[in-house]
Amino acid sequence: MHEYIELIKKEVKPALGCTEPIAVALAVAKACEVVREAGAQCATLDVKVSANILKNGMGVGIPGTGMVGLHIASALAFYCGKSEYGLEVLKDLTGADVLAAKEMVDGKKVTIALADTDKKLYVEALCTSEDGTHSSKVVIADNHDSIVYVEGDGVVFLDATAQSEGDAPQVNQKTTLDYNLTVDKIYDFACNAPFDEIEFILEGARMNMALAQEGLKLDYGLRVGKTILDNKHSQIFGTGLMNTCMALTAAASDARMAGCTLPAMSNSGSGNQGITVSMPVVAAAQELQSSEEELARALVLSNLIAIHIKGYLGKLSALCGCVIASTGSSCGIVMLKKGSLEQIKFAIKNMVGNITGMVCDGAKVGCALKVASGVSSSVQSAILALENICISSNDGIIEEDVEKTIRNLGTIGSKGMQTTDNMILDIMVCK
Repeated sequence: MHEYIELIKKEVKPALGCTEPIAVALAVAKACEVVREAGAQCATLDVKVSANILKNGMGVGIPGTGMVGLHIASALAFYCGKSEYGLEVLKDLTGADVLAAKEMVDGKKVTIALADTDKKLYVEALCTSEDGTHSSKVVIADNHDSIVYVEGDGVVFLDATAQSEGDAPQVNQKTTLDYNLTVDKIYDFACNAPFDEIEFILEGARMNMALAQEGLKLDYGLRVGKTILDNKHSQIFGTGLMNTCMALTAAASDARMAGCTLPAMSNSGSGNQGITVSMPVVAAAQELQSSEEELARALVLSNLIAIHIKGYLGKLSALCGCVIASTGSSCGIVMLKKGSLEQIKFAIKNMVGNITGMVCDGAKVGCALKVASGVSSSVQSAILALENICISSNDGIIEEDVEKTIRNLGTIGSKGMQTTDNMILDIMVCK
């Protein structure tokens, strides 16, 4: 039981801004700290990133700046980043920091390049002093907040990548698959864990609801959530549960992707996934007048189902994360409506048989549209499951065993769509 709580706390964390540029900012912040600890001042930044980090960092808003991209994220970290804050590394930013960061970018003191790596998630930040006598190197790999290598002036302070015999691991290398999750085990935990041990999950719901309210109040991004909830469109979108779920979730994504300075509670390294896995469940709990304990148990289920599926995909892939996150929220809705374990499995199969194949073409304000589509499918799949309607194992990649179905989805997203991922990146960088 405590292992599952450990996993939730490892994968469900506050994040300020899109986690790909924030991972870059975290690496830069740590690199700058190393140089300053040597008694020198940083002057230039050279950052190398994996293709998926580049893809997801190109078009997303950076909190409080009105700008997009990895250059400004790096420069902000140079001025105000604190590595101790983790994925909230930029939470101390001020207007003066933004102006100084913009000047740094304009002065060509930040370079961003593609790293020579096979890793999906990789950031290498190099910081050099003005006279070139001091330098540092920091590497983040595999997880958005996993600093695996720290070097200053040629001295290695941390190397969690060392493969030499007898080297002890210096960071927690335990992966999601090491927890041996299954839908059955997750359901049992969500139903039976003591409420006081899982109550913390409600903080994420409150955090993401604040983002949703901000997105409904102001004109962020494409205004997807705000438009869906607008009364003048009620004859089209309706006023029921699906409408509310789509509007709240999309509004939170609208705000976050457009650079809102409020944090999101992320899931598996993604703020949008954290929003999508939680907000439809919160909306359903409001509609059903569920208790806080019922909501907490449904959120534990939805978050762990998403983490479980994501374990077979990796943190970044060509498959849009909202497919996984909305599958989790579909399970949470089924639970809130007193559905059985079998019906939760039906919901997963319905989701996999529906929107598998939705591609990720980078983080951007348009993600709110995909989030809304995922949530629509989430609610639809949940309602069908509650009516004991489930897509047949004769169809496509669906298997009788839900665990095999989940592994099929992971194989498609991590291996089958690799060529798609490369093509998407080529199109984006050549525009």
